[in-house]
Parts: sequence; C-alpha cells; structure tokens
Amino acid sequence: MNSHITFHWIIRLLMPFCFCICTFLISIPTLAQEKPPKPIVVTVSTLQHLSFGKFIQTGTNGTVTVTPQGGRMASGSVILPTMFSVISPALFEVEALPGTLITINNGPDVTLTSSEGGILILKVGEASTGSPFIVNNDHTDVFIGGTLTVGPMAANPAGDYGGTFEVTFIQQ
Repeated sequence: MNSHITFHWIIRLLMPFCFCICTFLISIPTLAQEKPPKPIVVTVSTLQHLSFGKFIQTGTNGTVTVTPQGGRMASGSVILPTMFSVISPALFEVEALPGTLITINNGPDVTLTSSEGGILILKVGEASTGSPFIVNNDHTDVFIGGTLTVGPMAANPAGDYGGTFEVTFIQQ
C-alpha cells in the first residue's frame, strides 16, 4: 500500500515539473535558414530612337538640342523648320523590382556620319528621371535627349546622319 501512495505522490510532483519543462521547450525559438533574397534583375529595352528632325545649316556652326521632354532648340547658324520634322528623345523602358536604385552613365561623345561624308558630334543628354533614380513600379520609362554640334556647311552636307551611342544603366 505504501508503494501506491508513493506512486501518486511522485506523479503529483512530476506533473507540474513536466508541464513546466514542456512549456519552456515549446517557447524556445527555432532557428532556420533565411530565405535567400530575390535576385535583382534589371532589363532595359529601347522603345524609341533619338531623332533631331530636320534642320538647316546657314553658316559656320551651331547646335541642335532635343530635351528629354521632346522639346527642340537651336543655337548659332542653325534653323529649325517645323513642318515634316519628326523629333523624339530616346525612350528606354527599365524593368526592375520596385525600390531598385539605378544610376545612368552616359557614354562618350559620338561621331554621326552620313553617306555624303559629313560628320556631326552627338553629346548624350540627361535622363528624364535624373540619375540616380529609384524604380517605383515594375517598369519605368526613361527619356534621354542630346545635343548635336553642327559644323560648317562644307563639313556637314545635307543628308541623313546616323550612329549609335552608349548609355549604361547600373543597378546598385
């Protein structure tokens, strides 16, 4: 009979102790490996090319500028006809995760050539977003203008001029 009383007494003492131990073990935080961050992928697509439209050189030299907003202005001996002239800043679509910080780095000045042997110098302008900028949506439209330096008429005969310029989008 004593063994029966001793058994109940031990159970009464062990039950609260086991309850406390189990509660303590359940409350210990478990450590697991953290999910890896999403990879930052930036995709840039050209949607529209830079176009200065038609202009007329009447003297020694001047410039033609297209702004990121699509405006156009001239200086020096350059005249800008308004009829039949397609003007557009370059348009790039940047796709990235919202919150991605992107810096735009313009390449060096570029020489544009014509089939008539003429050359124009292109200086790539600023971006409509500024630089650096933070992507707010899944995609951001970035407009970039530029300035053409036009030399004397003998060095820049009439015609179509073309070339490529470099713009680097750096994800940080």
